[in-house]
Amino acid sequence: MVNDRHAAIKKLKKLVFTPKAEIETFRQKIEDEFTEVFLPNRVEREEKLICGIPCDILSPMIYAKERVMIYIHGGSFIGGSRASWRSFCASLANATSTKIILPEIRLAPKFPFPAALDDIKNVFKTIYADDTDIIIGADGSGASIALGLVLSLKDKARQRIKEIVLFSPWLDFSDDAPIFKIKKLKDEIITADAIKRTGNMYTYSSNLTNPLVSPLYMQPSMMDDFPETYIQMGEKEIIMSETERFCNLLRENGVKYTLDVEPDMMHMFQMADEYLNEAHLAIERIGKHIRLHNRADEEEALKNAEAQENGAEN
Repeated sequence: MVNDRHAAIKKLKKLVFTPKAEIETFRQKIEDEFTEVFLPNRVEREEKLICGIPCDILSPMIYAKERVMIYIHGGSFIGGSRASWRSFCASLANATSTKIILPEIRLAPKFPFPAALDDIKNVFKTIYADDTDIIIGADGSGASIALGLVLSLKDKARQRIKEIVLFSPWLDFSDDAPIFKIKKLKDEIITADAIKRTGNMYTYSSNLTNPLVSPLYMQPSMMDDFPETYIQMGEKEIIMSETERFCNLLRENGVKYTLDVEPDMMHMFQMADEYLNEAHLAIERIGKHIRLHNRADEEEALKNAEAQENGAEN
C-alpha cells in the first residue's frame, strides 16, 4: 500500500472539535467520514441494551471467552457514536482476539460530565457480574472517561480490570495545562485551543482539575491496584509531553506501562488505515501485546475455533 499522508490528515481532522465548528455539523462530518456499511475481518455485530444503554457487541471469528474489552470512543466529548467507531473497533477486536463492547455514550454539551462516565460505569457494573477479565480501551477524549472509570472504582472492582489500552489520550483540560501556555505548537490534527474548548463544553471551569476529568491530577493515594496500561500514539502529537508526564506518574507509583510511539505519525493515525500502512502495523502490535499477556485465553480461543470447524466438517 502506498501511503497518502495528505488524505489521512484530511480525514483525521474531522475527529477534532475546532473553536469555529458548529456542533451538529461536526457530528455529521464524523458520521459521514467514519461510518462503514461492512465490518472488516468478518467480525460479527450484535446490538444489545446493557443497563439501558445501547451497545455494539463486536465478536471476531476467534476470541477468548474469558476476556472482554469495553471501548470508549473519542470525538472531543461532543461527537462520535457506535456507528462511526464500529469499523475501527472491529479491527481492534480481530487483532486482539477479544470481544469488544462499544457503548453509545451520551454527548456534551447537552449531557455534560458526568453523564458519559455514568454510562460507562453502568456498563462496567453489568459486565463485572459476568466474571470475565475486563480490558478498558479508549482514544482521545474517551481516555478521560476511561481513566475516570478506573479512578471511581473500589479496589475489588478495579482488580477485575486486566489492562487499560489508550490511543492518543487527552489527559489535562485544566487552565494550567502546559500546552495552553506554549505558543506556536505544531500539530497536523489537533490544536491547544480545540482541547481547551472541548474541556469547557464537557464540564464547568472549576471542575477541570478533577482527576475524573483531567487524569494528570491523580494523587498517589488514588492509584492502589491501578491496572497495567498500554498507550499508543504518534510521535508528532502536541499531547506527547502530557503523556510522558502521565507515564512518569504511573512509574513513580509502581504501575506497569508501555508507551508505544509511532515515528512521524499524527493524532489517531490508526483510524486512517486505508491511507497509512503504519496504522495496520500499530494495531497488530497491540494485538500481539494483549495475546502474549493472555496466552492461556488465546490458546483456549484457538481450540474452540478448531472444534467449531471440525464440527462443521462432520
